[in-house]
Amino acid sequence: MKQTADRTRLGAALKALRLQKGWTLAEVSRRTGFSVPTLSKVENDKLSLTYDKLIRVSEGMEVDISQLFTPVQAPASITGRRSVNKVGDGDLVATRNYDYLYLSGDVTRKKFIPMVTEIRTHSIEEFGELIRHGGEEFIYVLEGKLEVHTELYAPIVLSAGESAYIDSTMGHAYVAHGTGRCRILGICSAAEGELRQMSDEQQTRDAAPPRRGRTKQPKRVARRR
Repeated sequence: MKQTADRTRLGAALKALRLQKGWTLAEVSRRTGFSVPTLSKVENDKLSLTYDKLIRVSEGMEVDISQLFTPVQAPASITGRRSVNKVGDGDLVATRNYDYLYLSGDVTRKKFIPMVTEIRTHSIEEFGELIRHGGEEFIYVLEGKLEVHTELYAPIVLSAGESAYIDSTMGHAYVAHGTGRCRILGICSAAEGELRQMSDEQQTRDAAPPRRGRTKQPKRVARRR
């Protein structure tokens, strides 16, 4: 398992950004819609957040989402940037429905967020409420079969090697089709200044606790409870 010495955890980055702005947890709560106890758990690496919730945090904090996964002291802009992801690299956020592996976390102010996602749920009933967030996203099936559910289209099934591009503000959910393992590559963009407010239920719904993973894993953003 490879770890870069200066790579920060989500909680440390969030706390440092908050202190830089001179904000209390109560102020961040007002700006993001998350409760103070929830934010405290995130800052102390006791709670992980899904991508849609990270979008809400970055919008409320008025920072690029990539700053939540990079050293606070990192340069704001770099000419001729490059990021290489070796096997075992990445920031892993484990939730009830997905395991997100965020890639190229050393790059600040990215125009899009690359991630490899393992799909945990096998039915839309098990998944729960559709999610939505600002921007657009491209998904490419790496392994297994994927059901793509959206609020405006009939569900479709994609096999390995197939892909889809969707408007992320449209309610959507990804579900593993069949009983086998399902992994996808996702590339999400965040529309700057135009991120939509999440529904009231999504704003108050806490992220699921991290699930226990395999013995050899990339660095987790949040510790297991």
